[in-house]
Amino acid sequence: MTQARPSPHAAVTDPVRAGYARYAQQAERWLGRYQQQGGRVFCGAGCFACCNMPIRVSLAEALIMTAALTPEQARAVEAHARAAVANARTARSDEQYVQRHRDEVGYCPILNRETGGCSQYDARPTRCRDTFSAFPATYCESGTLERMTRREQAEYRREVARTPGTDGELHFIAPLEHLSEPVWVAASRAMRQSWGLEVWGDFWLLTTLGADSRFMSAVSQGNARAAWQIASGRGLAHRMLLEME
Repeated sequence: MTQARPSPHAAVTDPVRAGYARYAQQAERWLGRYQQQGGRVFCGAGCFACCNMPIRVSLAEALIMTAALTPEQARAVEAHARAAVANARTARSDEQYVQRHRDEVGYCPILNRETGGCSQYDARPTRCRDTFSAFPATYCESGTLERMTRREQAEYRREVARTPGTDGELHFIAPLEHLSEPVWVAASRAMRQSWGLEVWGDFWLLTTLGADSRFMSAVSQGNARAAWQIASGRGLAHRMLLEME
């Protein structure tokens, strides 16, 4: 029987995978208590109202997705990354960038629109794991909050404030986001120890660059300048979407 090859980047991805496993256990316990106390979670299979949001990840996380993609998915992810770069180059503000990402760049290409599920569920990044809504999915859809009247906005704020688990400002369940922070800490530490630098940025852009052997060679050597030049040469570098420290 042929054994799977060890990942060349296991030193940075293994701590993240371990973090995912710990988060899953902790989140399951927290959700159990929350629901026993009357809390509601509206996220579930087939719901993808938030799957057109831009996502910031570590390269350590992105590499897990890079290794999972089929060639067809990798091409779709690269196209999505290029659309995100084009959006970043012309957006006049962070708010406009996010709105255009949702409305024009569109849904994640890894999403199966027929089933509403992630086609690489086990490899999904932290932000896809820790985002839970205490309100119905319509509140997660693009434009819903922006289209509210002042009266509706006031009622929304009141409802958020009295809903257990929210941060009092938005309808997402804050403790589950906080529980995932150790994953980011583990990724940061692993990248720093292995490469001497940290790489963060757009999920689709980093997932694409993770498959570029020249880019990864430069990163592995701690050469941020060379890595940036390689990404730039491919049209996949923008200060908003690619950060190297």
